[in-house]
Amino acid sequence: MKKLIAAFSVAAAVAGCTSHDTPLTRSGLDPEKFIGEADGKPTALYTLTNSNGVEACITNYGGRLVSLMVPDKDGALRDVVLGHDSIADYINIDGNFGALIGRYGNRIAGGRFSLDSVEYQLPQNDFGHCLHGGPKGFHHSVWDARQESDSVLALSLFSPDGEAGFPGNVNVEVTYTLTSDNAVRIDYRATTDKPTILNLTNHSYFNLSGDPSHDILAETIWFDADAFTPVDSTFMTSGEISPVAGTPFDFTTPKEIGRDICADDIQLRNGRGYDHNIVLRSGRNTALPAAVLADSTSGIVMEMYTAEPGIQFYPGNFLDGTVSGKKGIAYPHRSAVCLESQHYPDSPNKPQWPSVVVRPGEEYRSYCIYKFSTL
Repeated sequence: MKKLIAAFSVAAAVAGCTSHDTPLTRSGLDPEKFIGEADGKPTALYTLTNSNGVEACITNYGGRLVSLMVPDKDGALRDVVLGHDSIADYINIDGNFGALIGRYGNRIAGGRFSLDSVEYQLPQNDFGHCLHGGPKGFHHSVWDARQESDSVLALSLFSPDGEAGFPGNVNVEVTYTLTSDNAVRIDYRATTDKPTILNLTNHSYFNLSGDPSHDILAETIWFDADAFTPVDSTFMTSGEISPVAGTPFDFTTPKEIGRDICADDIQLRNGRGYDHNIVLRSGRNTALPAAVLADSTSGIVMEMYTAEPGIQFYPGNFLDGTVSGKKGIAYPHRSAVCLESQHYPDSPNKPQWPSVVVRPGEEYRSYCIYKFSTL
């Protein structure tokens, strides 16, 4: 179990750390509450800004996006992601708020896969499956951080051969960039010295109203997708790819998230709502959005761009008011939505789907962009 140790003297020497008179961030965070230590490595809070006043705060504990201040339709800044006020809360409260996920985002059936005739066993931390790389995945790692400019943060992590059962020594680099057009761009790169599997993503929870005490069921979403991957009652994909036409999963025109979420549908029962991989349209133009989320109250619109074949669509079904986040706000049921760029769940065991195998001499690359504007 990871332990938080007061380490102000050590952390003060770390880039991005500051003295006790540090001002609060625009989102109200106290950077000093993120100065600490986990697993022998220092933690800190890093702040990215652009010329429009947009601010993104990131901690190197789990590479987590802690807050994101973007302008609403009246020009006022609103924090549109869920998270915590201190590194202690991130360590002591179970959750993936804003985290970088690896080595494998989403689920692998039974925590098992075969690669080049070698069987690998991973942790089984979710209905007998391996979820998000296991209980000690990248979301609980302390990343090495280098703030390259006011708007760029580079994070790196070494994952040794056999960590959580995965093969290969893997070096990962993730860069957060806050662009001049109010987008957060996340670029992923990785290499390995042994054949392995990789599926990296970000697990930010978005509430575009800026008020996470209320649900997001009235927010509208659109996907450039005509199919999804059905799941069983353990949230595991079956291997099918099913059309969205005529189902509650049809978001080919913008629709309120809550409109059909309680429909009498076996997939909604299995997922306890939407908790499914959306299959993006084959041959789509990746220069155009893969998804668009909008809130009519704040007027904030978020366009999502990725070249990944899928997006995990999860509107906070397991949030239940028992976890309190920033400013002491309890996060109620469906008070945020996650849009996780990815390859499909359990792809290592489904050869008919796009491959997640990375071999020595190859470079894993992926990206996701969350771009903000107003109605």
